[in-house]
Amino acid sequence: MTNRRLGVNIDHVATIRNARGEIYPDPLKAALIAQNSGADSITIHLREDRRHIRDNDLKRIKKKLKIPLNLEMAPTNEMLEIAIRNKPNFVCIVPEKRTEITTEGGLNIKKNKSLIKKIINKLHKRKIRVSLFIEPNVEDVKLSRFAGADCVELHTGNFCNLFNKNKKKNKAFLNLENSANYAKSIGLDVHAGHGLTYKSTLEISKINSITEYNIGHFIIAESIFIGLKNTIKKFKKIINR
Repeated sequence: MTNRRLGVNIDHVATIRNARGEIYPDPLKAALIAQNSGADSITIHLREDRRHIRDNDLKRIKKKLKIPLNLEMAPTNEMLEIAIRNKPNFVCIVPEKRTEITTEGGLNIKKNKSLIKKIINKLHKRKIRVSLFIEPNVEDVKLSRFAGADCVELHTGNFCNLFNKNKKKNKAFLNLENSANYAKSIGLDVHAGHGLTYKSTLEISKINSITEYNIGHFIIAESIFIGLKNTIKKFKKIINR
């Protein structure tokens, strides 16, 4: 089996820092620890309201990091300019609402296809790989391919919510599996993310078409108890069991 990658999202290190208006904990320090602990990439989401990661965090992390940096961003001209200026290795285009606590669902590609296609084209000219954060359905996978994406990140939130509440999750799992398999069949790399824990990741890791997992909130939460290094190593074992 191909070695599956783990992307570590460090947004919530910045959330803790910003809660008190301090300079600590430093997201850059977290990124470097994650890098040294076996993370395959670092993910940061520069939101329009800068609620956690800030512009200076992006600049500092990009300068110091030796593994790929994945920038999550809304499909806006402001964020496009920031991405072009800072040149992350990867960009993941995500939907964004000011009122949401966290990303609530996948992109509405059909509604925004011309804008998304334009953004992807401009990022490709700078040799930045682009993924689209989508709901796990075949139609959105097709639209992602049409828009020119290199990969899709399947929104695992619905499955994880059902899994955590011990509710029926077979349909949600099949949606992920069918979408992942179809995406792979048409040449897209397949990632997964949102709400993943040890147990839900273990379940989803049965889907061989998924090659990358992007996990943040649970990793930062669990690191309070066992440390960032140990949490990352445990996830690496789970996804490559």
